[in-house]
Amino acid sequence: MLKILVPIGISPDANETLQYAVDFASDFDASIFVMDVYNVSAKAGSLSNVSEKLAKSGKERIKGVIDQVDPKNVDIKIATYNGDLVDGVNTIDKELGIDMIILAPRSNDIQEDLYLGNTSGKIIKRTDIPALIVPKGTQYKPFKNILTAFKSGVLKRKRILEPLVMIKKKHNAKVNLLFVKTPGYTDEDLKINTALMDLCSKLTVTENPTTYLGVMEHFQSKHPDLLCVFRRKRGFFIKLWESNTISKSEFSVPIPVLVLSVKKD
Repeated sequence: MLKILVPIGISPDANETLQYAVDFASDFDASIFVMDVYNVSAKAGSLSNVSEKLAKSGKERIKGVIDQVDPKNVDIKIATYNGDLVDGVNTIDKELGIDMIILAPRSNDIQEDLYLGNTSGKIIKRTDIPALIVPKGTQYKPFKNILTAFKSGVLKRKRILEPLVMIKKKHNAKVNLLFVKTPGYTDEDLKINTALMDLCSKLTVTENPTTYLGVMEHFQSKHPDLLCVFRRKRGFFIKLWESNTISKSEFSVPIPVLVLSVKKD
């Protein structure tokens, strides 16, 4: 069974993201772990019960969010962690084997000019788990037209594509590949992995300064309901990876974004 992690921040719309995750999990026969992170670094003997109180408070808040959604017979559990957010995600992944993270573009940040807030940005940029970014107010529905954008056809491992393969198979989706040649591409980049080509309904090749600009050029004509990109150290978001946050002026799309694990350094 698939295991989905849903980080819950303090956003008043947290129940919307969780409902989307529940609907997704119901469709894919998955279980959900709702995550809460708190941070207590008290000296031994002092504030000894603070951690316990915060953990209890966090669980109560999460239970309140869970009570607002239709569970649809999906198994929903709570996972709490005391410490750094990224360490928490990685620890839970190590213990449980998380297959996917589902989160909103902004989880703890109310600044409307941000696409990724500090919390969601850290999770996307500093973990190596496939993630589905779901815009606020999005209702779950089957994906029929997926645009997969990349600037190198090299794959480290075929299993990187598993979330994309799973969605394509379940929804009988059409996968359009957008190969964006960016400055400095190599002959190796031009060799598109056969597993990626096997998913392809159509391949489009374009030349742009960045992969994102290539996506924006072809977004309207492709009419995707899901954008799929690869998480890389210097990948889709390029210099945007340097900061935890990403502004909407730098990147924003109105549809869910599937971010696959590291493809090529």
